[in-house]
Order: sequence, then C-alpha cells, then structure tokens
Amino acid sequence: MLLVDSHCHPDFPELAQHLPQLIDKMHEYGVCAALCAGVTLERFPALMAITRQHPHLFAAVGVHPDTREGEGAEPDVETLVRLAEDPKVVAIGETGLDYYRLEEGDDAEWQRRRFRIHVGAARRTGNPLIIHMRSAAADTLAILKDEEAGAIGGVFHCFTEDMDTARRALDLGFYISFSGIVTFKNAQSLKEIVRWVPLDRLLIETDAPYLAPVPHRGKINEPAYVRHVAEEIARLRDISLEEVAKATTDNFFRLFRKAVRPHE
Repeated sequence: MLLVDSHCHPDFPELAQHLPQLIDKMHEYGVCAALCAGVTLERFPALMAITRQHPHLFAAVGVHPDTREGEGAEPDVETLVRLAEDPKVVAIGETGLDYYRLEEGDDAEWQRRRFRIHVGAARRTGNPLIIHMRSAAADTLAILKDEEAGAIGGVFHCFTEDMDTARRALDLGFYISFSGIVTFKNAQSLKEIVRWVPLDRLLIETDAPYLAPVPHRGKINEPAYVRHVAEEIARLRDISLEEVAKATTDNFFRLFRKAVRPHE
C-alpha cells in the first residue's frame, strides 16, 4: 500500500530543519511521494534544492495569492515556463484567488491578473494547475472557464467549499483534494462532499506544516500524516484504506504525468 501527499511545504522552516526525520516517517507511514507546492519565486530555489535531494519529492512553481502585489517578484508566463522546464517540476502553482484577507476597497484585480498568468503558463507547459481558492469560488471558476483551463486540468487543493462548487470543479475536469480538515468534528458538510466525490477524481494532502489531522490537531503537520486523511476517507466511504490508497495514488500519477512513480 502506497500513499501520496499531493500538497505540502517542506521548505517552510517548521519542516526544513527536520527533513531527514520527516522522510523516514513518510516511509514508516507508507507515504511514497509528495508534491511540494511553490508559494513565491524567492523561495523556489530552496524548494528545488529539497526535491533534488529526494527522488520522490516533486515540485510546483507559482506565487500564492496571499503574497500581495509588490511584496515579492511577480511571475510572468515566460519565467514560469522556464522554471517548469526542470524535470522535478510537475505542476504550476499554487495559484488562484483568496479574498479572505482583502482590505476594504481592494478589488483584487492584481490577484486575477496573476492567476491568468499561471493558467497561461500551464497551457504552455502542459503541467496541471494547483488551485488555491478561499472566499472566491465564483471568480476562480469563471477565470478557469474563460481561460479554457479544463484543457490542462489540475486540482483544487485543500477543498473546503460547498457541494455545488465541488460539482462545478469536477465539470471543468479538475480533481479535488482533501486535507486534515476532513478529520475535524465540525467539518460535517465537508465529510458529505468526501462521500460524494467520485473516487477516481479524489486526492489527499496535508498542506503541512498546517492543518494537522486528528489525532495531531493543533500540532505541526507533516507529510506522513496524510495517512490519517486517507483513513478518515475510508471510514466515511465505508471502504478499505487500501482502496483509498490505490485510488488516490493512481489519481496523483495520472494527473501529474511528469512525476515518476516509485516501485511497490
């Protein structure tokens, strides 16, 4: 049985200082691979250095929407395409829209412009998108449709929206990924979506170092704990952990075609 953490941040200080132990624990928990999502262009070299040390850590290149315009280097299509030429880069992102922390009067046009740049890079490279979406479902889906992003596909990571949004994401051809939030007692509506999403369109993730699942809630998260997410999904769907592991691992390597699958 092999599991994959489809979204984590091992370059963040909470994890980077313990990387050898994290890798050992991944093996102990049956986690064979992980995708390390980019958040800024400035951090990208450190992220790549980590993935090059380990054959089954993969990277995505992108600038997170929480990085406000002017706070760091802005991406353009050519830069993202160039960085994505590295065989370790299997996706574009994370990217998307996040209106949760917008200041009053900020229309976030800079977010939408940056998002379209990432979609353009994905279309140029053929790499799927990793979508971050918070308090911005309508605009996120509209831009993906307008930019014909369904031709490339990708995943809505750490999904916490409603059933209608999940349905529209699937209709666009995207996968949906669930994090440790699904193990929380107060996530009943999300648990219903987990039961509903087709198994062949479902991924699992940690978003480590954040959102540690039960029984580690409130502590620093790590890629090994994606096993707890898989266990909860198996319980909710009344299927075996092995079925969840096989489906989500197959889905990961089907979506992220450049990622090299380890042997059983």
